[in-house]
Amino acid sequence: MSAQSQPHPSSGTAETIASFLAAVSIFASCIAVAYRPGRVIPFALLLALLAAAIGGRASRLAAWAIAIGGVCFVVGMAVAVLTDNPIF
Repeated sequence: MSAQSQPHPSSGTAETIASFLAAVSIFASCIAVAYRPGRVIPFALLLALLAAAIGGRASRLAAWAIAIGGVCFVVGMAVAVLTDNPIF
């Protein structure tokens, strides 16, 4: 028989918020590729880092949000420069 540790009831809310922040970060990063990447993506990356700091079961989603934000930043800046759209 193995013993399983029970999560703290108060950590469920924090993990839910971290998941939501990571999801919003991914959405904002993807939107920012087409609309002002220099203004939107830094805030999206900040949300992803906040979700990673909260941790919990959303840590993998937060890691994906940071990676997607970085890729979207590079792609968004390249698209903005190539199409002569505003960066900020």
